[in-house]
Amino acid sequence: MLTMNDIIRDGHPTLREKAQEVALPLSDEDRKTIDDMLSFLKMSQDEVLAKKYKLRSGVGIAAPQINVSKRMLVIYFFDEKTNQYVEHQLINPKIVSHSVEKAYLPTGEGCLSVDENIPGLVHRYARITVKAFKPDGTEVKLRLKDFTAIVAQHEIDHLNGVMFYDHINKEHPMEVQPNAIAIQ
Repeated sequence: MLTMNDIIRDGHPTLREKAQEVALPLSDEDRKTIDDMLSFLKMSQDEVLAKKYKLRSGVGIAAPQINVSKRMLVIYFFDEKTNQYVEHQLINPKIVSHSVEKAYLPTGEGCLSVDENIPGLVHRYARITVKAFKPDGTEVKLRLKDFTAIVAQHEIDHLNGVMFYDHINKEHPMEVQPNAIAIQ
């Protein structure tokens, strides 16, 4: 079981490395890692379990955040617009296309690996298409938009050694880029 003690923090060198491609089919170790990452996100969003295990709530996690420099990520959250859970376990994800339109979260972004609040807007693509593999080796092509697209880009950044605050305009952190849309 993963806990906050397994999540490395800002400043750890692994967070700035470009993660390695994952061999398919998944090894038992890699399968356990990605399943543990999904379990962590589910537990972090359960009030009782999060309190019991002192977990910060998360909607996405990438393997480098648990000091595993491999191209694996997990997204899990309840989407109130569709009234269902969004759940993705992605191996070797690549953004293959994206919108011109940008989007941002008005409250900014947070990260399980960053303990302090870093104010500023992170502008990302409003829509992306991602090619990846599921843990069973099946190739998938996902068209993601709005909040899911933002979460996916945040996690893919982790696979490339990029932190969310690298995208914040240092001179004008709260400035909205022209034609960017706010995602609620």
